[in-house]
Amino acid sequence: MTKYCFALDLKDDDELIDEYKKTHQKIWPEITKSILDAGILNLEIFNVHNRLFMIMEVDASFSFEEKDELDKNNVKVQEWEAFMWKYQQALPMAKKGEKWVLMDKIYQL
Repeated sequence: MTKYCFALDLKDDDELIDEYKKTHQKIWPEITKSILDAGILNLEIFNVHNRLFMIMEVDASFSFEEKDELDKNNVKVQEWEAFMWKYQQALPMAKKGEKWVLMDKIYQL
């Protein structure tokens, strides 16, 4: 199993942050299916104020390119991503169109 970690910011608005958290208490079933279908075994999102941190554990079949392609062709995933952008904002160093930024591991015990 391989683990990837990502960061993303939410808009610095307490009401929007609360709404974002509530939407993740029960995400759309099509989104859960798309995650599992891509070979993602576990996905967790952590939050401190407007900063998000996501841990994604994947199996050997997972590929970022394939996940991107599956997402582009999934109407519900596109709808979810557009809906989430209401709450999210790119990190300052993110590339154009990039949301979740892959983090580098710098330490392990």
